[in-house]
Amino acid sequence: MPKQDEEAAVTVAVIQMEPRFGETAHNVARTVAFMEEAADKGAQLVVLPELCNTGYVFRNRAEARTLAEEIPEGATTKAWMEAAARLGLHIVAGITERSGENLFNSAVIIGPNGLIGRYRKMHLWGDEALYFTPGDLGFPVFDTPLGRIGCHICYDCWFPESFRLAALQGAEIMCVPTNWVPIPGQDPKREAMANIIVMGAAHSNSVFVAAADRVGTERGQPFIGQSLVVSHTGWPVAGPASADKEEILIARVNLADARRKRNWNAFNQVLRDRRTDAYDEMLGSGQRPGWY
Repeated sequence: MPKQDEEAAVTVAVIQMEPRFGETAHNVARTVAFMEEAADKGAQLVVLPELCNTGYVFRNRAEARTLAEEIPEGATTKAWMEAAARLGLHIVAGITERSGENLFNSAVIIGPNGLIGRYRKMHLWGDEALYFTPGDLGFPVFDTPLGRIGCHICYDCWFPESFRLAALQGAEIMCVPTNWVPIPGQDPKREAMANIIVMGAAHSNSVFVAAADRVGTERGQPFIGQSLVVSHTGWPVAGPASADKEEILIARVNLADARRKRNWNAFNQVLRDRRTDAYDEMLGSGQRPGWY
């Protein structure tokens, strides 16, 4: 029998990288090389940044459509599925998705046996609204051999409802492909506001968070790095990473703690204590509650 603190242990890697805009083949090859390095370090779950196969700053919708791919038929998803099978990995990675006439800022969730599912960014940021359709899949939670995985993309994290709905469906870890940008009013002596946001969400929902950001400047837009892995307590267990370097963060976490240690004392459990007499249990979403 495993020790109590090992019953759901998972080694998580977040990959902080700098994609080259429009150079999909190069970017995908780089992601696979990072996956191989992470797997050599024992990673079982790997999280990559938002839109890491194409880059982020599109000039127009036509350019975005040219770079977008179908899932799972596109070359990027196929390459990641091959890597997951070969390396025995679960992967959550941001991708520019084309589905019929629509484009989505998406993430794929892939396991050693193939595509598990996809998430489409619900809350679009800035010029994304010119190219992408807002997500239409809600906040799915995916059962995997490692645990129950939820996914957000970047700006989704600014909405407490996003984390709460995933936690209520039984998510144990939230994987966040992201492209964080500088925030007005940021104190340069303090941790990034994005870090504070995900730390607070992890604590108030008793879930782990693995956020993979990018670095570099693309078409004049800087990105801030500072990827991290956060415990269900809200405190980082890996990172934050640097603001400007490619790197891999590795954390060994016990996903069972998201459930086992959700009871803070004899009286209080953050999800159980909600006043569902005053507001709808699932926030009117229509999504079904899971085991929480």
